[in-house]
Amino acid sequence: MAKCGRRPVLDDAKRREICAVLSMGGSRRLAARYVGCSPATISNTAERDPGFSAQLDQAEGQHELLYLRNIQAAAKKEQYWRAAAWMLERRYPERYAQRRPGAITVEQIIELLSQFAEIVVQELPHHDDQQRVLGRLELLGANLETG
Repeated sequence: MAKCGRRPVLDDAKRREICAVLSMGGSRRLAARYVGCSPATISNTAERDPGFSAQLDQAEGQHELLYLRNIQAAAKKEQYWRAAAWMLERRYPERYAQRRPGAITVEQIIELLSQFAEIVVQELPHHDDQQRVLGRLELLGANLETG
C-alpha cells in the first residue's frame, strides 16, 4: 500500500541543487531562495533525514576546504607570507591575533585568579571559609576557559 500524504517539498533534484549552492559557499538562506522554499524547510528536512543532513554538512565543508587549500598554497610562496599569518591569526587567535593595548587574555585572568586564591588561603583563618572561596574561584576559572 502506498504512503498517503503530502509530497515532499524537497525532491532529489532540489536537494542536489541546495547542496550545489552550499558547496560553492552559499548560505542555506540563498539555497532555499534558489529552490523556492524557506530555510526552515531545509532544516526540517535535514532533521527528518540523516542522509540529507550529512549531505548538507559535506557540502558546507567543501567550500571551506577549498579556501583553506588556496590559503595553504599561497602561504607556501614566500611573497605571500601574509596568507600564513592570516591563517595563524584566525586559527589560533589566543597566540597570534593582534590585541589592543591593555587587553588581557583568558590565561592572564586565570593566572590572576590563581594568585588571588593564594592570598585567600593566606588571609582567611578558617579552613571552611578558604575552601568555600577557593571553590567559587575554581568555578569562575572553569567558566572562563569554556567561554
